[in-house]
Amino acid sequence: MWGGRFAEGPSAIMREINASIPFDKALWRQDIAASKAHVAMLGAQGIVSSADMKAISDGLDAVAAEYEKDGVPEDWDLEDIHMTTESRLAELIGPAAGRLHTARSRNDQVATDFRLWVRETLDQTDAGLASLQRALVTQAEAHADSIMPGFTHLQTAQPVTLGHHLMAYYEMLRRDRSRLQDARDRMNECPLGSAALAGTGFPIDRDATAMALSFDRPTANSLDAVSDRDFALDYLMAASQISLHLSRLAEEFIIWASQPFGFVRMADSLSTGSSIMPQKKNPDAAELVRGHAGRIIGAATSLMITMKGLPLAYSKDMQDDKPPVFEAAGLLALSIAAMTGMVADSTFKTDRMRQAAELGYATATDLADWLVTEADIPFREAHHITGAAVKLAEQRGVALDELSLEDLKAIDARIDERVYAALSVEASVAARKSYGGTAPDQVRNQVTAARVELGMET
Repeated sequence: MWGGRFAEGPSAIMREINASIPFDKALWRQDIAASKAHVAMLGAQGIVSSADMKAISDGLDAVAAEYEKDGVPEDWDLEDIHMTTESRLAELIGPAAGRLHTARSRNDQVATDFRLWVRETLDQTDAGLASLQRALVTQAEAHADSIMPGFTHLQTAQPVTLGHHLMAYYEMLRRDRSRLQDARDRMNECPLGSAALAGTGFPIDRDATAMALSFDRPTANSLDAVSDRDFALDYLMAASQISLHLSRLAEEFIIWASQPFGFVRMADSLSTGSSIMPQKKNPDAAELVRGHAGRIIGAATSLMITMKGLPLAYSKDMQDDKPPVFEAAGLLALSIAAMTGMVADSTFKTDRMRQAAELGYATATDLADWLVTEADIPFREAHHITGAAVKLAEQRGVALDELSLEDLKAIDARIDERVYAALSVEASVAARKSYGGTAPDQVRNQVTAARVELGMET
């Protein structure tokens, strides 16, 4: 491959450190597609003959069929997927195979293949998130009225509905999907034709190859095109943010499934047992999703460090761009699938949730709000009065709505019997009817809008 420049072949060490075929063989479909687009353009421009163009295109189809059937062979002397394919093509069709590399370099070839792979992965990730959103919406609709404690600092704060809680994660995933779309829009330019770094003197048609590969346009600068890995970093940044959201949701399930909470019964299919404790049902899938977030974020950091000091244009360091992206993509796809199954197949213990919502004086804010609206007391004073009521309830070991009217009047004479209508958890969630609030009707509105957005039947 290196031609007549070198008198000796590479040492065993150089051969091993230089070969990327063990991991970049994952790009074989993209490499075949880009090569077919390239040779079709060469033929249309008269740079290669029609006969050679057809022989090369048919040969590439034959190579693809072999890869599909038997996998990609790993010959480290051929270094990478590009030379592996070209070598096999030459074995099949003879010297005409050498014309395929006219007006291109492995630099623009790999940049194109990798973009195609990342673009496909962005689409697959988006589809996975849409499935998870559908699972969240389905459960949220079923539990629009199911009351649970809302937390701040993991301390009981105010009652909310389970549907509202689940729709919070729907909103996180909406933002994640918008990041994926932004990344896709930004990266959808075709590097093919940039050659090694300076473009080519052949009369190529870069618009034709860009269109054939469903890119929006060719890249505008050949130096940037072969050395840019922003698209891979954009994907990894979006993947990192997605993994953070999945990790938060996984943590919720881990906590909810614990015996002290007992809010959810997770499906057996996504749980494991213990080798010594027969009573255990461990939320291992959720814990692994939580753990995968660290590896995905690590992959983003790895590629950032690889790229941080590289001068233009291509450097061999960039061969290390693919392993972190491939690893992150695999982990993320598995995490999304696990969380989708977890949300869809879990059974929520709504009675237990409601009981927990009644603990911790979750309706204290409702008492303060009642004092403001019904007794015309400034909120700060109402806050102080409510604090005294909570203190008394703690001393008595009762809920706020179990304090007698005489007890409440002893704290502040302006309290009357109407207050009890505001102190139940049902009244609390029903009162939160501001847009985006936890009131069941608001949750149903959120669900309806989400179903339309996702194309689900309403």
